[in-house]
Amino acid sequence: MTIKTRFAPSPTGYLHVGGARTALFSWLHARKHGGRFILRIEDTDLERSTQESVNAILEGMTWLGLEYDEGPFYQTQRFDRYKEVIQQLLAQGDAYYCYCSKEELEQLRNEQMANKEKPRYNGKCRQTANISEGQQPVIRFKNPEQGTVTINDLVKGDIVVANKELDDLIIARSDGTPTYNLTVVVDDMDMGVTHVIRGDDHINNTPRQINILKALGAPLPYYAHLPMILGADGARLSKRHGAVSVMQYRDEGFLPEALLNYLVRLGWSHGDQEIFSIDEMIEYFDLADVNVSASSFNNEKLLWLNHHYMMTKDPAHVARHLSWHMGEQGLDPALGPDLIEVVKALRERCKTLVEMAVASRYFYTEFDHYDEKTAKKNFKPETCDILKKLHDEFSLLEQWEGNPLHQVVLKVAEDLALNLGKVAQPLRIAICGTPVSPPIDVTLALLGREKTLKRIVKAIKFIKNNTDT
Repeated sequence: MTIKTRFAPSPTGYLHVGGARTALFSWLHARKHGGRFILRIEDTDLERSTQESVNAILEGMTWLGLEYDEGPFYQTQRFDRYKEVIQQLLAQGDAYYCYCSKEELEQLRNEQMANKEKPRYNGKCRQTANISEGQQPVIRFKNPEQGTVTINDLVKGDIVVANKELDDLIIARSDGTPTYNLTVVVDDMDMGVTHVIRGDDHINNTPRQINILKALGAPLPYYAHLPMILGADGARLSKRHGAVSVMQYRDEGFLPEALLNYLVRLGWSHGDQEIFSIDEMIEYFDLADVNVSASSFNNEKLLWLNHHYMMTKDPAHVARHLSWHMGEQGLDPALGPDLIEVVKALRERCKTLVEMAVASRYFYTEFDHYDEKTAKKNFKPETCDILKKLHDEFSLLEQWEGNPLHQVVLKVAEDLALNLGKVAQPLRIAICGTPVSPPIDVTLALLGREKTLKRIVKAIKFIKNNTDT
């Protein structure tokens, strides 16, 4: 048997964190067993589905690297097939027309709630439809009234539901459009899905879908319902907890590997291991190891992971992702040092790519202002002599490299009988505009001779114009 999993989001918004974890677990299960992973866009909610949301889902999947083997399939392109199955269910007596009005159903619901009963359709049209003139009927599935449905859940274990607890759900609306519980069953059946891995908010739908599959004589897939993701406060993860869109994490400077590593540990574990490569995820992942209880999202842990990957991934890989953030900051990577070298210089002090892009600004563009507090402290009248001597020594330097540059700074400090900080810090502010940068020799090497000398001259002029002589 070829294992087939699917990720089936509704394009009514962005690709959120919970959906991304579902996609990841489905993808890992397929990859581990040499199976196939399907992407299906469940866009039958015509009022809320948008092409913008479809694009956001596809962009998120691409950024995460969750490539799919089949699809994307769109449910709106399969309406003829759904109608065919609905007619089959009608013909074999497993579905029926219901003419009950909204007012009747609302009254029934109110009465049941007043009697503290579970709101459910009472099957009024199940045997004989009361045809109402001008009333367009819905079509309901005739759910078995006796017996039970057992969900052999790979995460939660067996779940048994009595059929009498399930009412006759609508499978086609009055305008003829199919509903979710019908379309998902037909798609899983037609596409040969063997494992349905999804959030546990779908558990109530599963026994209904099993009964429809049985009525169609289709094999039942295995089900695995994943526990929900909570915020740190114990409430269901939402916008108020911060970024919940996958692409928002991209925008905030996270590497896809960091987010994937974090998501795989939300509800799954392999011993005490925290860091997983993609290959390790595929090798170790097992649905039997998915936790039953909900997981809490921790942004600090994600930041820690992101910093780990920025430190340990190939700098060229990090640089490719950094380049996009440079553009977002209005910086052109072609107007400064090699991004790979910038990554090496800044990765220890930066936890996100946004921080790194901001921290590298002075390498790629001129600045108009010096950090006010540190300039006041370090830019004294006597600083001009220090900077002028540095300028003269740098001008004579044949090799613009780390060690020779460091030796120049040491020499100037020795010649002027100053400690190293009294020379290096004014120099750093002069060439960067800020008191924080990589080691001064690394900073100088990355900045280059021309920019360094030009900025030293600029700083000398600034000191002369802004201090008493």
